[in-house]
Amino acid sequence: MSMSGWRKTFIGACGLALLAAPVGAAEMLEKPDGYGNRPITIIVPYGAGGGSDQLARAWADAAEKVAGLTFQIVNKPGGGGTAAIPDFMLARPDGYTIMEAIDDAVSAYASGDIKENPAEDWSPICMTQITFNQIYIRSDDDRFSDWKSFVAYAEAHPGEVTVANLGKVQSMERITMAQLEESTGLKFKQIPFDKPAERYGALIGGHVDALFEQPGDVRNFIQADQMKPILTFLDERPELFADTPTSKEVGADFDPLTRFRGFYVKSGVPEDRIAFLENVCKAAFETEAYTKFNKDKYMDVIDSFRDHKGAVALINNSAKAYKEMYEKLGL
Repeated sequence: MSMSGWRKTFIGACGLALLAAPVGAAEMLEKPDGYGNRPITIIVPYGAGGGSDQLARAWADAAEKVAGLTFQIVNKPGGGGTAAIPDFMLARPDGYTIMEAIDDAVSAYASGDIKENPAEDWSPICMTQITFNQIYIRSDDDRFSDWKSFVAYAEAHPGEVTVANLGKVQSMERITMAQLEESTGLKFKQIPFDKPAERYGALIGGHVDALFEQPGDVRNFIQADQMKPILTFLDERPELFADTPTSKEVGADFDPLTRFRGFYVKSGVPEDRIAFLENVCKAAFETEAYTKFNKDKYMDVIDSFRDHKGAVALINNSAKAYKEMYEKLGL
């Protein structure tokens, strides 16, 4: 398919996703006595404008409508998503401080970078996004246009091809790239960036050759024909990216890790408040606005919602997988 045809198919599919019938909005939830009368802080461990920030604001807006709460977003980037943890741990366990966390918190725990177990020292109230990863190039790059030509270029320039990525070696992004290198024999140079905007700008500006990212976070760049995916880290091709090969198809025989984002309170928050926030999380997830947001971010490809029990299972399974991979890769 030509680039123009691929773009038309992509944009048309996005339009259909936005027009899909949403889940019905939940009724206003009743707050526990003495709770919810002042703003609730959501700490976001990444900078403004990135996927985590977008998620927190979309979810907070939906939660305000279903529960009559007021939220304030505080961005605290740094440390590959761990710089926000001290502020969260110093907060009173009263339910007025929520931290959004992603799988990087789990990998940090598995590697020993943080001591807090996200499934025990924190109480996950829900997961609201689970998504997959892709490798992107500039749409107008004249050196390569797809995975096959990208591989040919990488083989001709071993260790020289640059990929914009996160800085933490133990992160899901870096682990996945290490697995890709190990299984294909390719060698890349990982260029670390802590802020999403810096990673995206590096690719668009021609400062790096490729980008490792999730599709929902760079949707605008894809639609603007500034980036295009050349590899999807899944076993099967999603319909929206039917022309893009999967890691399994190109011989990368490993189970792809996923990006997941959710919300946590500290352990020790009163049980009635935790139960209320869990209900808020589910109700917000099912609102029309948040349903459209998640569809727009391709979160309907993988079942994105996990309640407390499901979130704990996801965290524990992921921590086990990370520990096994760290040992295998000698990290």
